[in-house]
Amino acid sequence: MPVLLPHVCSFLPNGLSLGAVSLAGIATRPSDNLTDSVMKLRSSLFYCFCLLLLVASCTQQPSSEETAEAALPQKPNIIFILADDLGYGDLSTYGQTNFETPNLDRLAAEGMKFTQHYSGSTVCAPSRSVIMTGKHTGHTFIRGNKEVQPEGQYPLADSIRTLPEMLKEHGYVTGAFGKWGLGYPGSEGDPLRQGFDRFFGYNCQRLGHHYYPYYLWDNDQQMMLEANAGKQKGTYAPDLIHEKTLEFIDQHQDTSFFLFVPSIIPHAELVAPEAYMEQYRGKFDPEKVYEGYDDGPDYRQGPYESQAESHAAFAAMVNVLDDQVGEIMAKLEALGLAENTLVIFSSDNGPHQEGGADPEYFDSNGPLRGFKRDLYEGGIRVPTIAYWPGKIKAGSETAHISAFWDLYPTFAEVAGFNVEKEVDGISMLPTLMGKEGQQEHAYLYWEFHEKGGRVAVRKGDWKAVRYDVLEKPNGLLELYNLAEDISEENNVAAQHPDIVAEMETIIQQARTPSDIFAFSSSTYLEEK
Repeated sequence: MPVLLPHVCSFLPNGLSLGAVSLAGIATRPSDNLTDSVMKLRSSLFYCFCLLLLVASCTQQPSSEETAEAALPQKPNIIFILADDLGYGDLSTYGQTNFETPNLDRLAAEGMKFTQHYSGSTVCAPSRSVIMTGKHTGHTFIRGNKEVQPEGQYPLADSIRTLPEMLKEHGYVTGAFGKWGLGYPGSEGDPLRQGFDRFFGYNCQRLGHHYYPYYLWDNDQQMMLEANAGKQKGTYAPDLIHEKTLEFIDQHQDTSFFLFVPSIIPHAELVAPEAYMEQYRGKFDPEKVYEGYDDGPDYRQGPYESQAESHAAFAAMVNVLDDQVGEIMAKLEALGLAENTLVIFSSDNGPHQEGGADPEYFDSNGPLRGFKRDLYEGGIRVPTIAYWPGKIKAGSETAHISAFWDLYPTFAEVAGFNVEKEVDGISMLPTLMGKEGQQEHAYLYWEFHEKGGRVAVRKGDWKAVRYDVLEKPNGLLELYNLAEDISEENNVAAQHPDIVAEMETIIQQARTPSDIFAFSSSTYLEEK
């Protein structure tokens, strides 16, 4: 820091300057006063020198450690956008032909598209638990949708080191905007107690069925939405949540941040603002009419409202989601953050069939068999796109077999450290960077405790599935070769008893027991 010498000079006695010392007054004095004048001059110069030392001491230069730290590049930002019940075939870049998703298509064109990426589960809460813990459903803490009344779901344990906690430990500011579902308000599973500095949205996934809710959670406070009082529909919650998401980016543009955006779109109920409905009304006839719950004590407490234009509403909702992704990307570009931000987009499970949804009409699962709550490919293989300008090759595509439990170690490696010994996941960073040495999974495992119990294993191209586990725990496994039969139409278990036996061993060894989510309960909830 430069020393401002004029400020020091103002302390000097009249007639003195640092550039030259005036002796005019001294020369005209009588000679017998010369010695006193010289002494006074020396005293003044010594006084000036001391002042200069004092100023220098107050303007210390930064230490070598501080200089080195300041020179370090800012750690990459990480954004994970999670759609709710978006099918593998619901984006035009993945084959959707009924409507277009231009912003997500652009994300894929400028980034990397995954063709064999899997969700953590086939329903909401366990899929999110897998993200937060880096462990599959045989090990993760939350393994099913377990309600807690009057609001929320069974909480993640405080003892778990979650993804946001891990990133906070390494200097990240963390925010979540959307639907939580991993711990009722104030519990140990509350997002503010699981590593998030900021939360805005729905705590409870059941109340997240409603797009015009009575309130949202702003950190630990309820924000009442007066425009939605009674049956009014004045505040479309996804719009408000999106505004807060963009504000978070603005507020933390100068530091490294982890932004989790678990959108409620396009989960039922099927509702979109009129401006979006107008774009699709009459385009998907004959319409599917859904008669729901429009009055009574449980209104906006979980049951879906009626929708006379289900097809148009679904397409409009996906349009809203696509626009919001586009606005997030535009914000990053406007702030100059894009090249230092990894963005991943995915969906928590396959397409749903509730509230008027018609996945068969839209071919939402593409070539895959099954829907939400299935462990066939359509229930768990999800559209996934990664974007990082200058790091991820534009227009690239990967068939790397990966899953939600890989996100934890991937984000850790992006942040500069390794956690793979603590989790089931494997970092995908080599794949994202287009480098050699990507480690592959020995297998992927899922278990689902509803619908009679279901398990599935993928090992290489082979996929084993067992349904009705609670009734027939040792029932016959189905076996499919996904390289030849992506639609899982031809069960080849009888032709490959050795592979069936190997899959059976994996199923028996892949899980640890859970006292809370014991694999002996018939169901937690039949619906979210």
